[in-house]
Amino acid sequence: MIAALYVDGSGPYSNRDDVDVWDVERDARKYAGPMPVVAHPPCSSWCQLAPVNLARWGSPIGDDGGCFESALASVRRHGGVLEHPAYSIAWSRYGLPAPTRGMWSASLFDPGLVTEVSQVEYGHTARKRTWLYTVGVGHVEMRWGEQPGDTVVGAGVNRGECVGRGRTSSDAAIHTPPEFLETLINMAKKVGTE
Repeated sequence: MIAALYVDGSGPYSNRDDVDVWDVERDARKYAGPMPVVAHPPCSSWCQLAPVNLARWGSPIGDDGGCFESALASVRRHGGVLEHPAYSIAWSRYGLPAPTRGMWSASLFDPGLVTEVSQVEYGHTARKRTWLYTVGVGHVEMRWGEQPGDTVVGAGVNRGECVGRGRTSSDAAIHTPPEFLETLINMAKKVGTE
């Protein structure tokens, strides 16, 4: 068993007998273990568009009610993996090691390993670069390639990456492809087996 934190209660993690789902109603900030976790803390106040959200709606950068901090603490305490958009402002706020595509990297001052992947390699319609932070999982082989994808998410529109491609819908943008979901679950299941 693993715990999936900050996920949709009716989404792809639900209806599995190997996953304990912690959605909005259960409030993942209250998770006390003991299972390893896959954490998907909210990203809108941490992503590259957070400054735009601040200007438009007054949503302060990092104002997520303590979700990222709690998710990070859960991964450090129980092991597992935390997933967030590439270039997440939370990474520098919490002093996490800088990810590198193509490998796992670490810091002498942090217990975790980090990397960058593109979810298009796991079946997402967009490239959707993603940073992963793991504890107790080891050096898992990932799909580190990067193809353009058929659509773009968020800030890619502003960098000219959508030439000949449409913008991903907001529902599709937060979607975790089945192959990536299985990879994350299997990573969390490795905790304690290394």
